[in-house]
Amino acid sequence: MGEHAAMDRQAVRDDYARARQTFHALVDTASPGRLDRPSDGTRWTNRQLLWHMLFGYIIARVLLVVAGAFGRLPRCLSRGFARLLDSGTKPFDLVNYLGPCGAARVVSPQRMAAVFDQVTGALERRLAAESDADLARGMHYPVRWDPFFKDFMTLADIYHYPTQHFDFHHRQLTLNSGGGPQGEAVVS
Repeated sequence: MGEHAAMDRQAVRDDYARARQTFHALVDTASPGRLDRPSDGTRWTNRQLLWHMLFGYIIARVLLVVAGAFGRLPRCLSRGFARLLDSGTKPFDLVNYLGPCGAARVVSPQRMAAVFDQVTGALERRLAAESDADLARGMHYPVRWDPFFKDFMTLADIYHYPTQHFDFHHRQLTLNSGGGPQGEAVVS
């Protein structure tokens, strides 16, 4: 997005709706055996990866609060914070891996789908209430934590982030009958 680009709010809402529809279709059609298959390119099972895909939307809500606060402060403060977080990449990676391992054991795929609806709905309501000035605020991010984190991200960028994350990991699921990656299949 960048700091000065106008945000297409409807495109974000459309992306959330597409992701919701896709997530529900994945959950509704996956057998327990397919959910427990290894995903492609990760150490997670499909069930764990589905949780991780949902978590991208959950964490976006937190990122919006943090960026909203840092966006009112001098940029050097968020730059220092991002560097501090980058120095903790190894512990972050461990927590990022173990979180879905545990969560997928206690949260059913059907509950994940219900939470997906709640979280994307909350993001849409928050987006509707944001001013253009709010959307232009941002902060520096720990770029080693996620391939979709940029050095500086605005709130507008953060609203796009969870769907980028979702689409990337959707291609790693192996829920189809052949056991291979989901590819670019779009659920309609």
